[in-house]
Amino acid sequence: MNLKDELEKIRPSDQRSMEETRKHWKTVGKPLFSLGKLEEAVIRIAGMKGTSSYMLKKKALLIMCADNGVVEEGVTQTGQEVTAVVTENFTRKAASVTLMAEVAGVDVFPVDIGVARDVDHVTQAKYKVACGTRNMTREPAMTRREAERAVLIGIRLVGELLEKGYDIIATGEMGIGNTTTSSAVVSVLLERDPAEVTGRGAGLSTEGLERKIDAIRKAVRLNAPDAEDALDVLAKVGGLDIAGLAGVFLGGAIFHIPVVIDGFISSAAALCAARICPDAVDYMLPSHRSNEPAGGMVLEALGLSAFIDCGMSLGEGSGAVAVIPLLEMGVEVYNRMGTFDEVNIEQYQELK
Repeated sequence: MNLKDELEKIRPSDQRSMEETRKHWKTVGKPLFSLGKLEEAVIRIAGMKGTSSYMLKKKALLIMCADNGVVEEGVTQTGQEVTAVVTENFTRKAASVTLMAEVAGVDVFPVDIGVARDVDHVTQAKYKVACGTRNMTREPAMTRREAERAVLIGIRLVGELLEKGYDIIATGEMGIGNTTTSSAVVSVLLERDPAEVTGRGAGLSTEGLERKIDAIRKAVRLNAPDAEDALDVLAKVGGLDIAGLAGVFLGGAIFHIPVVIDGFISSAAALCAARICPDAVDYMLPSHRSNEPAGGMVLEALGLSAFIDCGMSLGEGSGAVAVIPLLEMGVEVYNRMGTFDEVNIEQYQELK
């Protein structure tokens, strides 16, 4: 696979299918626009799939798992070994998101794209780029080639899920230190001071937060990532999980599958994908507004509005999984509810 060739396959979402879906919503026997964002989501998914007639039967969660060398700077409360432990827990249904996914009927696919050690039942050489990134405060987190390979793996995984018949993909991640890398990426792409976009992650103290902000500033100053080149930003101050997820968002656009953004880390990857190919945004669906400081900021930059706001900051794909039943409900009403004519009710008129 060649990234340039893959990107050339991306086209904007299908406006005709969206208009057909919009017209049908107006005939459904309920008050006009009364399902709000759910109606708009059904319309947007039609544009992604290129048809006004579809279902969301098979649902997947792709969790990109990777370690980050920047943890050497004391930017986390837990040690790097936790990444592998939680990654393995995904296969045992012993993680928060796997329990949520079971309720939502979502199949979970953890991917070792860069965990520091191999993980039983997860690691596959074809998906693993490296055993974690390097410490970005001392050198680039990875080479451009490594970043590009991670993006291509994300694209490949979407294609494989399409072949298995999946209709929608939720995104998740696992990697100790990845709120630091996400904050670094977002600070560069949105041209914001790290203090504006950096939070406490998994419970840092005030002193720990200051170390985290200082580490990001140091990494950006040392590596001088080019804000006009998202792949350069990923390579210099990003992570393999973020790069892989950026590929998943691009893959959604290539293969016409809706991809659901999770929280801050996932949205940082979505922002990278949007900077690599702006049309990719047409194939992204928001889920929730992360409790991280820049959670809403990144969605706003993407022109998207969250469906739910529960103050969540767990990651793993928890927000993306939580919103999928809502999307299914919208699709069910659209497909199965009778029209005004069928239920013998005078059709509502769109009043000015």
